[in-house]
Parts: sequence; C-alpha cells; structure tokens
Amino acid sequence: MKIIGLSGMPGSGKGLFVETARKKEFDVVRMGDAVWDFVRKKGLKLNDENVGRIADEERKKHGCGIWGERTLNFIKNRKTVIDGIRSIEEVNVFRKHFPAFTVIAVHSSAETRFNRIMKRKRIDDVFSKEKFDERDRRELSWGIGNVIALSDIVIVNEGSVDEFKKRIEKVLGEIG
Repeated sequence: MKIIGLSGMPGSGKGLFVETARKKEFDVVRMGDAVWDFVRKKGLKLNDENVGRIADEERKKHGCGIWGERTLNFIKNRKTVIDGIRSIEEVNVFRKHFPAFTVIAVHSSAETRFNRIMKRKRIDDVFSKEKFDERDRRELSWGIGNVIALSDIVIVNEGSVDEFKKRIEKVLGEIG
C-alpha cells in the first residue's frame, strides 16, 4: 500500500500536486472535505472563518490528530494521496495505520502563495493580506510548520507550472 501525506501552506501548490497524482492513478482524499462536511452538518456556511474555527475547536476538544482519525474511513485504494496534513499528530495517525506512509511537503514563499490565492478565489479562501496572514498564523499554530520541516520530501514551487509538474512526476515515479 502506497499512502502519501501531502502538506503545505495555503496556495503552495497542493492542488496541482493532487491533479498530477490523479493522472498517475492515485486516489486523493482531501482532509479538508472531512472538515467541510462537519461544518455543513452544523448548518454553517462554508467560509474561512467557520472552517478555521470549527477545525480549531475540534482539535482543542479531541486532540490534534482528530482530522486524521476522521479521514481514515475515506482511504480505500492502495495508492492514495491524503491532501491537507496539518500536524505531526495527524502524521502519527497515518503512520500507525500505514507503515510505509510518506510525507511530502510543497513549499512556496508567502508572496507567491498570496498572489495565487488572490487569483484562484476558492470558497474558503481569504481576500486580503491581513486575513491571509491571520490564516497563516492559524495554520502554523496547528503545527503545519513542523510537518513541513520533518517531511520525507519537500518540493519547492516557485517556478513555472510545467517545472513544478515535472518535479511532482519525478517524485511520484520514485515513490511508486
């Protein structure tokens, strides 16, 4: 079983990694979908404020590995990318269940990420530099910086889309 955990700050390029992995016949399980589903079940609107607040509340109530635990049921295939790892506790949940678990981090500068987010306008995105910085601080408080620092593989995404895709394909080819 080849299970990959994908981490990176918002706007770093995880979406392009996921798109490329799907083309290489990997299933993708997005941890954010578990959070979004939980937010919807509470009858709340999907936006950065609600998603972030609920994700944080659940981590405080049940521990930092809660979203990893809630994501396990979605993993069905032997080749899966789990998108959205935010804490070492989540990494530990997956390593406990999948001994060959590999963590890949995508890294981009804050300026690059901010510019990408302003262009993509996803439903849970922020639309000001102040809110962007606030979101970064929240994500860092959950431990995502530790996940990135301790990843098995780090891919820097500061160049062109084609360059980044080539790096992703190379990494996926080496992993299997």
